[in-house]
Amino acid sequence: MVEEVLPDIFRCEIPLPDNPLRAVHSYVIRGGDRALMIDTGMNRPECLAAMQAAVQALRLDLSRTDFFITHYHSDHIGLVSELRTSTSQAFLNPVDADTILDKEAWARMAEEAGRHGFPDAETAVIKHPGRRYLFTGSPEFTPVVDGDKISIGAYTFQCVTTPGHTPGHTCLYEPEAKIFISGDHILDNITPNISGWRCADALANFLRSLDKVRPYDIRVILPSHRGLMRDHPRRVDELKEHHRTRLEEVLRILGKGSQTAYQVASRMAWKISCPRWEDFPLPQKWFATGEALSHLSYLEQTGRIREERRDQTVFFRL
Repeated sequence: MVEEVLPDIFRCEIPLPDNPLRAVHSYVIRGGDRALMIDTGMNRPECLAAMQAAVQALRLDLSRTDFFITHYHSDHIGLVSELRTSTSQAFLNPVDADTILDKEAWARMAEEAGRHGFPDAETAVIKHPGRRYLFTGSPEFTPVVDGDKISIGAYTFQCVTTPGHTPGHTCLYEPEAKIFISGDHILDNITPNISGWRCADALANFLRSLDKVRPYDIRVILPSHRGLMRDHPRRVDELKEHHRTRLEEVLRILGKGSQTAYQVASRMAWKISCPRWEDFPLPQKWFATGEALSHLSYLEQTGRIREERRDQTVFFRL
């Protein structure tokens, strides 16, 4: 489905089969002789077919289309190799670019997951959608950092780095039109996954990034999932309150004794249609444990809990 949500800004709905997110929004901004596509969908046939239909509906010339990737997750970057041409640029924050192009990163993440009590972490990594549906090859990215500007048509966007969901997550802000393209930084109805697998400071970074964008003068937010938003201070406050509640939940769980991140995750409340932790699909256990770990790391950094090691396993206690 392709919809013009603002003048010359089109939202393309790219399905995510067998994924609780259901779909990712790719935004296309048409200028005079070029276009800018923001995020791409996963590297899988269903996503490619939907994207090709959108390209045809918008009559895009991919040789005159550049790409802006908000962050390295496969539902945002997966099709970049399929879509870009030799005359295209693909913009990505260098922190995320270095992370996703690091061929040893997945093995290190499996080792870390094992230390935090995740059983059969190697299988979880092999089945991880972020790895299975990633781009092919080693694409070259054009680095963008905080404050860089990208002009397309009537719009001039400022790059706004918002680490948290990923270490290099970057949004786009158009101050004249008061448009904020938020990627996965601010979502409505659902909360962005803040995972501690790749960054121990993920939650602290995310909360700082929320504070960073709250004062912005924004008329409309275009997120990567779910609907548009028009009251971003309200949503920022809700997200901060969500994580405050989560931190208190983790403390209550640790009140029953020292536990691994995996054990804490199994005792947290999750909005998923599975009655028991044992019924969670493996990827959802992975995301839940990563989320638990980010909250545990935050509590440790703020002195409310401490880490202890038993052999090769990490436990947390009050």
